[in-house]
Amino acid sequence: LLAIAVPNFIKARESSRAKSCIANLKQIDSAKEQWAMDNKKVAGDTPAFSDLVGTDKYIKSTPACPSNGSYTIAGLGTAPSCSKSADGHVLP
Repeated sequence: LLAIAVPNFIKARESSRAKSCIANLKQIDSAKEQWAMDNKKVAGDTPAFSDLVGTDKYIKSTPACPSNGSYTIAGLGTAPSCSKSADGHVLP
């Protein structure tokens, strides 16, 4: 029974981490688009995390990948990414 339960638990845990990471990527993408509209930016402009994150900004606190990945914001018109994209941490 344990041989069945442990692998399923590990798979479910990683699936939850990937879903949480994707939610963070969506939040970053939305913040990036709001920043672009507020600051009249054009395709290719790239905000820094300091432009997006802060108590008076678009995201209250810095999002972190639950699998210890790191986020890359990328320029406007390009989706943000996670260093764990090979594990399913990618925007659909």
